[in-house]
Amino acid sequence: MTIIKFRIALVLIVLSLFFSSNTFSQDDSCHLRISILTCAPGEELYSTFGHSAVRVTDSVSHNDIVYNYGTFNFDEPGFYTKFIRGKLSFYLSTDDFESFIEEYREEKRDITEQVLNLTCAEKYNVVLLLQANMLPANRTYKYDFTFDNCTTRLRDLIEKSADTSLHFKNVLHTKKTFRDLIYKYLDKNDKQWSKLGIDILLGKPTDAVMKPREVMFLPDYLLETFDSTTIDSRPLVKQKQPILELNIPPVTVNYFIHPLFIFSCIFVLIVLLSFSKNTFIKRVLIAFDGFMFFITGLLGILLIFMWFGTDHLMCKDNFNLLWAWPTNIIAAFYIHSKKRPGTKYFMIYAIFNLVLFGCWFFLSQHLNPSLIPVIAILIFRSILYISRGKSYS
Repeated sequence: MTIIKFRIALVLIVLSLFFSSNTFSQDDSCHLRISILTCAPGEELYSTFGHSAVRVTDSVSHNDIVYNYGTFNFDEPGFYTKFIRGKLSFYLSTDDFESFIEEYREEKRDITEQVLNLTCAEKYNVVLLLQANMLPANRTYKYDFTFDNCTTRLRDLIEKSADTSLHFKNVLHTKKTFRDLIYKYLDKNDKQWSKLGIDILLGKPTDAVMKPREVMFLPDYLLETFDSTTIDSRPLVKQKQPILELNIPPVTVNYFIHPLFIFSCIFVLIVLLSFSKNTFIKRVLIAFDGFMFFITGLLGILLIFMWFGTDHLMCKDNFNLLWAWPTNIIAAFYIHSKKRPGTKYFMIYAIFNLVLFGCWFFLSQHLNPSLIPVIAILIFRSILYISRGKSYS
């Protein structure tokens, strides 16, 4: 480890000497232009929250390079396993500016540029740090959506490059949680099913109130915060301009495919069918009950795994385990058993979740409202099974 650090230090010294005698010397570094590129959200889930990159333009060498910390490799061995466990490596890559712009033009995503008001020495520091981060030993990092991503890396880069401390102002007028800001993007793009999935997987830490520095985990809020940031009395941003404007119309909200609407319709249908005397319908409901309890049990196991078996900080302390009991995966095979060994289990489950409904809006973790009809179905079927005192056959 000592040898690696020594080699990195040696390379940095060589880079420093090289730059000081060539293009990026202290005097020539004023030919540098450092700017932050903020890209609008895209249609795919991975691009829903936008993107940030840093652009380095050199008027002497005529290089115009975009540095991107948001690169990952689908062909990496064990990609999906690493992604699920929070161990996927992202890395810093470069692209020429025109190629970068063309990619976002094809994806129909706007780009805004903020030219930073840095001194010659600070610009030189930015380039030196970027070159150091491009070294094989430093190029990769373990991605974290809220605390270490392509956007927070730019915040940290500028902080390290500044001669003095940056003064970040609070751009949020009211207290907001991580979940609040995530919702803003999911609602804007009408990704209600993605919102439900995220709400199930992310636990109590997502409902923590953010500090001014923490809001910069999202590109738009890095842009907004940088607009009001100063280095001593000097504004950080010298100029802001759109460099790609496509005037994309807003997404139309379709309430008929909203999970709350669909699950509510299913709840009403199940209640009505539950009083039918038809043998076929009874058999369908038997299969449905087994499916519901099995799936919620499987989900509970997944939540425990995400809590204890991964590095995802936001998946810990998950209150969704209050209704998604891992033991439901076993109970699924007993809800209509003729021996009825699980009667007390379903009674406890029903009572517990009725209490959960009473505490729903007082919990320290926000639970997605679309889950209410789902849990109501589980409660209703459990109570109906207990009250009838016999299995459906």
